[in-house]
Amino acid sequence: MFLTRFQINPARRGARKLLSSPQAMHAAVRAAFAAPEDHERAGTRTLWRLDTAATATVHLYIVSPGRPDLTHLVEQAGWPTTQTWVTRDYDTLLSSLRPGQQWAFRLTANPIHSGRKTAEAKDTQRFAYLREEEQVKWLADRAPRHGFALATQQDGEPNLRLHRRQTQTFKRGMAAVTIATVTYDGILQVTDSDTFRRALTSGIGHAKAYGCGLLMLAPVG
Repeated sequence: MFLTRFQINPARRGARKLLSSPQAMHAAVRAAFAAPEDHERAGTRTLWRLDTAATATVHLYIVSPGRPDLTHLVEQAGWPTTQTWVTRDYDTLLSSLRPGQQWAFRLTANPIHSGRKTAEAKDTQRFAYLREEEQVKWLADRAPRHGFALATQQDGEPNLRLHRRQTQTFKRGMAAVTIATVTYDGILQVTDSDTFRRALTSGIGHAKAYGCGLLMLAPVG
């Protein structure tokens, strides 16, 4: 597995198109892999996320089974004469994970649930959780099945901050797609290292093609 970071130049027209459409960014990420197995393999898949810093710097992060070639993104949305991208081995971190470890984490996710629109409706649909307390519960409920637990503060509440809570609508072919996303920053504790590795390499929740599900770690401190 590989972890790649690419800085986007938001002043460029191509970058503005990619930043406004998760479908366009999804296609650009897929185009970074010459072979299908470099994009998706058994038990793993390519995940990506956009991060915007307080300085308005925008980075694209990609976790993938194969090493990507982002030349097309540099030409379309980067700094062709000064910067390219950085790809690092991800397996070293994955192999170092052990139960009991604590990590700071960031996750952009699409918290949803299934239900019927009306009592008379026969088919179920997916509905987004939009209230903060629902979005917190969504992640807390899923943490155990992904091999981790949310660390708690002195008051017993999860050590968690939610930001960039937004709803995006974009085109996929002729159809309009709407997804609600939220970014979680917090502290977690590994409970099952094998299951946790699968979460890091396969993603959490839905809308993974559209920039959701990539859980990334940093040392606590």
